[in-house]
Amino acid sequence: MNDYTGVIHLHSLYSYDGRTPVAEILNAARARKVDFLLLTDHSTMKAREDGFEGWNDGVLLIAGEEIAPRFNHYLAFGHKEALDCAEKDPDLPPQAYIDRVSERGGFGFIAHPDHKGTRLFHVKHYPWLEWSVTGYTGLGIWDFMTDWQNSLTGYLRAIASYIWPAFFLRGPCPETLKRWDALAMSRHVVGIGELDNHDTLQRVGGWTFSVFPFHRVFHLIHTHILTEQPLSGDSEKDIDTVLAALRQGRCYVSLDYFKQAAGFTMTLRDNTTEAAIGDHFALGDTAVLQISLPHKAKIRLMRNGNAFQEILGSNMTATIDQPGVYRMEACLKAGGRYRPWIFTNHIYVDRQKNG
Repeated sequence: MNDYTGVIHLHSLYSYDGRTPVAEILNAARARKVDFLLLTDHSTMKAREDGFEGWNDGVLLIAGEEIAPRFNHYLAFGHKEALDCAEKDPDLPPQAYIDRVSERGGFGFIAHPDHKGTRLFHVKHYPWLEWSVTGYTGLGIWDFMTDWQNSLTGYLRAIASYIWPAFFLRGPCPETLKRWDALAMSRHVVGIGELDNHDTLQRVGGWTFSVFPFHRVFHLIHTHILTEQPLSGDSEKDIDTVLAALRQGRCYVSLDYFKQAAGFTMTLRDNTTEAAIGDHFALGDTAVLQISLPHKAKIRLMRNGNAFQEILGSNMTATIDQPGVYRMEACLKAGGRYRPWIFTNHIYVDRQKNG
């Protein structure tokens, strides 16, 4: 597998609440060795119209949009023109804009589903509320802005977390992971990482500062995709490859600030078949699941949302003899404590049908 590092959910000057030109964002991505960006300006895909979509000197930019009414934000990709429905019809039910994206050949992810905001700095909460919806590809399981804002419990702590944000990230919300695992037990649901950065100017007292310049956060929460063939340099073909990997769930989420996750593998094999994350696997009697990490970590293999096996090391082998949805979590020791590092998508294990 080829491993490519991406950032999903960010806002440029084209968003009403963004201020950074796309060219500056691309420069920050190159400096942080990000391979691809999924831009999600609010209700616009002007970046595509202005020629930024495609390869830009080593960074592949894909233009999507964030549909963002008061609640129930949705990240949409793969369609040709922005729906712009949040402004035109703010009371439109979420199922309606999920369906409209699908009808236009696109797909999408529920954004920051358990966003709580922060009372200290009067940041509103923007959770997803309508869980009866269908037709979405997946959801954000770890959102930088949600996680970071949860650390803002006092002014001194807020200053420290602004200076060293990676040290204050606690990982995905437990309620998000619990809901994701439950959903995955009934259908294929892809988990992605989100940044949700706007480079917003904030004023506290007499001090005006940016939350956050992109070069400061492009080495934090990444979504890695895994592809069988390397990206070719052809913009149209490679956009299709990236989006196909995301739709399939051939991806994992990582905090790459302390150590790079690239090189991680997780496969499930029997005598005839091999599966990777995002795949479905027909189980006979038993299969062997193998995990390899580029660095030593606490590895936890999850089955149906519960811990199945745990070790401290860089490799794990587990015998699988029961159907279920299997994913991995890894915590890396850095700065004197174990910190959230890698969260994979599921491998969907079904009992093999006889005959």
